[in-house]
Amino acid sequence: MATLNLPTAAGTVEAYTTGTPGNFATAKPPYPRVAYAAAHVVADPLAEQDPWLDAKVDWDRTIAFRRHLWSLGLGVAEAMDTAQRGMGLDWAGAQELIRRSLDAARDFPDAFIASGAGTDHLAPGPDVTVDDVIRAYEEQCEAVEGMGGRIILMASRALAKAAKSPADYVRVYDRVLSSVRQPVIIHWLGEMFDPALEGYWGHHDHMQAMEVALEVIAAHADKVDGVKISLLDDRKEVSMRRRLPKGVRMYTGDDFNYAELIAGDAEGHSDALLGIFDPIAPAVGGALAALSRNDLSTFHEILTPTVPLSRHIFKSPTRFYKTGVVFMAWLNGHQDHFAMIGGQQSTRSIQHFAELFRLADKAGLLSDPERAASRMRTFLALHGVA
Repeated sequence: MATLNLPTAAGTVEAYTTGTPGNFATAKPPYPRVAYAAAHVVADPLAEQDPWLDAKVDWDRTIAFRRHLWSLGLGVAEAMDTAQRGMGLDWAGAQELIRRSLDAARDFPDAFIASGAGTDHLAPGPDVTVDDVIRAYEEQCEAVEGMGGRIILMASRALAKAAKSPADYVRVYDRVLSSVRQPVIIHWLGEMFDPALEGYWGHHDHMQAMEVALEVIAAHADKVDGVKISLLDDRKEVSMRRRLPKGVRMYTGDDFNYAELIAGDAEGHSDALLGIFDPIAPAVGGALAALSRNDLSTFHEILTPTVPLSRHIFKSPTRFYKTGVVFMAWLNGHQDHFAMIGGQQSTRSIQHFAELFRLADKAGLLSDPERAASRMRTFLALHGVA
């Protein structure tokens, strides 16, 4: 245990004493669910750069974190928004990240890895056409498959701007899905994660948008491994899950309600592809181990305390959740600094970090409380909190 002074919502500081780290089991194959953690990247703080403009990555620490995830029984969803794709990491950097991760995955015979392919090298604009979007998607899909990777088909900001109707979305996805070699995971990322994706699938109403997505999936069920929806609404996810073609998985992207969605109900369950699985990976491994034993009580006992932490990390503006993810990695010793590409460490307040510390501790997710407290004291002192 360790004691330190943490800021309070009242603008004061109060003593806080840490608890005991969780003792979580490790998931072993065969896994009861496919569980991908969308993994973050580690910045290189010693590189000469303009932090808001450059993406200098510490490749050794970045890949070491993927090895950590695989060792716990989780898969890696590579080069996704958790890796600051479109918020610091460009397509060139993403290709390097995917290549290095695929190489590392060969050391883990049971490793799951799938990688993001999108259109982020194509800047949205009034002159960008739907055909331009198709070509951009095809370029990235060919690159990922050319490296031997499996594809997570990311939502496209350029398509959201170029499309004039739902028919344009159908045309793009028809073309792209017809050309891929292996089944992909379609990623429907909501506007709460990326405001530029407002109105995706040609509708601002999510239920109407869902009809378009289901039409695309039904037409290409043999090329769709699953769909990941990130709408932070469990009812919408369950509604879509029950209408998916046989053999097409629902990967929950709901960082608020994942425990119940993964556990499932009499009509089915969700697998998972989640950014929150990066900071709570040990607990996820333990929960999956419990689920393998059909021990739902322990499954919920492990994951329930992680939900307040997740809801805090993903609070509005949700797109800044990556900052909390990297902060947790620093507290737990996976990197020696709290610096992010794009200078994104500045997107949350001192109050936010203090509450994150408390919630992580209550969930048993501070692996070494003394180290975490020492780093938290240093962080607070830097910001004038004694």
